[in-house]
Amino acid sequence: MPLVVQFTGPGQVGVAEEAASPLGAGQVRIATWYSGISAGTELTAYRGSNPYLTKTWDAAARLFTDGAPAFTYPVSGWGYQEVGQVTEVAPDVATPRVGDVVYGIWGHRAETVVPAVIAARRLLPAGVDPVHGVFARVGAIALNAVLAADVHLGEHVAIFGQGVIGLLATRLAELNGGSVVAVDGLPDRVALASRFGAVRAVPADVAGGAAVAVRSVTGGVGADTAIELSGNYRALHEAIRSVRPGGRVVAAGFYQGEAGGLLLGEEFHHNRVEIVASQIGGTPRALGDRWNHDRLLQVVMDLVASGRLDVAPLLSHVLPVTEVAGAFELLDHRPAEALQVVLRFPAAP
Repeated sequence: MPLVVQFTGPGQVGVAEEAASPLGAGQVRIATWYSGISAGTELTAYRGSNPYLTKTWDAAARLFTDGAPAFTYPVSGWGYQEVGQVTEVAPDVATPRVGDVVYGIWGHRAETVVPAVIAARRLLPAGVDPVHGVFARVGAIALNAVLAADVHLGEHVAIFGQGVIGLLATRLAELNGGSVVAVDGLPDRVALASRFGAVRAVPADVAGGAAVAVRSVTGGVGADTAIELSGNYRALHEAIRSVRPGGRVVAAGFYQGEAGGLLLGEEFHHNRVEIVASQIGGTPRALGDRWNHDRLLQVVMDLVASGRLDVAPLLSHVLPVTEVAGAFELLDHRPAEALQVVLRFPAAP
């Protein structure tokens, strides 16, 4: 039976078996090669802090309410950075074909069955290393945040958090014409930010706060916009401090619990700062129907294929799926030692 990654409780993760899904009309079967771990969203399931585990999500009302949790342990197959090969197609399917390599979102499982029309839109571009396909979704999250920031040529952008998504956002904002100041609490990530296009990279604990360092680059005025991707409330507060009066802050991190360290009576209030949420469930409203999730993915993978977005430096670990417990322990307790951790499944070449 195919393997699937399963969270059985806070701090508890391993592999289990699940029944193979039948193949229906208009569907294809995919054998997973690689699956990337999200060090943000998935760690909330590993730690037990995700609101879906403690509250009811009312999809119609778009509200979290007290009540039975939307998810309960065990949680199987949580993940959204997958690459695999088509191994079977329904008789009515012309594209994709058996042997095609595709990327997509089907969770940490050894195989999946998906609609052919979706798989056909996710063909891995020619010449791209298959493992690099795991960056499509995280790249889309980064691009969505950059679009929400509305970066213009010659503007200053402060990007807080230089993990995988933050480094991708740094490069994408630089490609968009922004002058990026990158901020992170881990020295190796501060150093790597310059490789991804930051004109200056500063540690989060710099004297006076990162906002002072950002303002020194902008002649004391402040950044035109800031993107916060760490999910840390203190970083969000510092991002607010870093922008000029009337500036925009894109809050793109997955924040957990109460907002300790976020002081809205200070710079937010006095500088009339705009805070915009960015979440991959939708593209910025101002862009109308010109952008959607498919386009985000396509643009990211085209940039990877052309070499304009080099994701290779982000790949720190490729581990057998059977070592998933160690992978999450690494990301949770020793984040300085890892960036993108990828699980390799038995079907991988």
